[in-house]
Amino acid sequence: MRYSFVFVGLSCLAAVGFGIGATQKSVSSTVKIPKSVTYAENIAPILNAHCTSCHHDGAVAPFSLVGYEASKKQSANIASATDGKRMPPWKAVHGYGTFLDENRLTESELTILKTWAETGAARGDVKKEPKPQVFSNDWDLGKPDVILTQTKPFKLEAEGADIYRNFVFDLKNTEPVYVTAMDVKPGNRKVVHHIIGFLDAGNGATRLAKNNTDGQEGYTSSGGGIGTVPSGSLGGWAPGVTVRKTLPGTAFVVKPGTKIVMQVHYHKDGKPEMDQTKLGLYTTKVKPEKEVDILWCANPMFQIPVGAASHRVAWKQTIPADATIYTVMPHMHLLGKSMKAKLVKSDGTEVPLVFVDKWDFNWQLVYALKEPLQVKKGWKIAVEAIYDNSDANPYKTNRAVTWGEQTTDEMALLVIGYTSDTPIDMKTQIKQMVLDFAKGGN
Repeated sequence: MRYSFVFVGLSCLAAVGFGIGATQKSVSSTVKIPKSVTYAENIAPILNAHCTSCHHDGAVAPFSLVGYEASKKQSANIASATDGKRMPPWKAVHGYGTFLDENRLTESELTILKTWAETGAARGDVKKEPKPQVFSNDWDLGKPDVILTQTKPFKLEAEGADIYRNFVFDLKNTEPVYVTAMDVKPGNRKVVHHIIGFLDAGNGATRLAKNNTDGQEGYTSSGGGIGTVPSGSLGGWAPGVTVRKTLPGTAFVVKPGTKIVMQVHYHKDGKPEMDQTKLGLYTTKVKPEKEVDILWCANPMFQIPVGAASHRVAWKQTIPADATIYTVMPHMHLLGKSMKAKLVKSDGTEVPLVFVDKWDFNWQLVYALKEPLQVKKGWKIAVEAIYDNSDANPYKTNRAVTWGEQTTDEMALLVIGYTSDTPIDMKTQIKQMVLDFAKGGN
């Protein structure tokens, strides 16, 4: 059966982090359009609120927007990217679901940025400029309580398919460890695509690592996942994701004997590279009232034909237990066009979850619900994904595309951060998905 690999094959969640703490920056208030637009009074406040957290020296963005000179140099790029709604990278449609920290520019702010670029990018009164922002490229939340890393750098070949390398760590804890956040420091940003922190209570990953014969630490998995059914996840990381701690009273739980598997997705860049990535855990001594976990809402049973401009993949997945939903994260690859997800109650009432109408593979964000959503056992999550494998998509293929871990394959997946009094482990999720698809899946 093809179902079995789905939850083992979720490893290509690129350009995202999906822990409950992942979020984006807040939206500044609506402003009026002034007669004369200057950096000091109009542009700096907008850039500081929406852009510079990523656009500063040493950060993930390709150039800095800190200070007048750096911003003036990029004024045309700023106007083009914001006017085209490519930046800031907030993709959820406004009004379909409500989220914390929505990073969206107002129409007046968009006009101000465009006007500034078109009128010469004036500086204005230097005395009125905000104080220069100071950024640290160290850990965003301060030094983690636990830092895990390979004992020596991993060597990556120059060319070939993407690699999913799994590094296994033992906390050697005799009591549960309560994790409130996970952050990552990639050793080599040129080849580190994303990272997922898996939990392995069955020691399957440990056995695979011991049996590895390629002479390097850890082991490579293929066909998705970590080569064994994980017992849970701590979430994920990718460039551009801002990390914050889980809500009070909630945390991920690493039970005694459970190993942490840091899976690194490497994308080769045409020359030999080395990487030694660090995974940081923030912990608390206080036992959480609710244990955070990840629910995978997936449909692996699709085939996107060659030439299809709007191929629809839809499914419904039953929620196996009463739960509280905190975050949602749509996931597709290069053929993705849009994804809409909603909750369907037992009486047929629908509740919007998230709608990304202009999918961008480079910006797969975690959306934190403004108010945690209480859901009941038996309710369904309904998802509709649209794919474009036509000439209109520069990433079109000359083959029918199905589920797979390579970037040139596809996925139809909604990742949900939740808590529940009845944990929904991987086996339960797989069993429920099989039942749903046996009933038609939509």
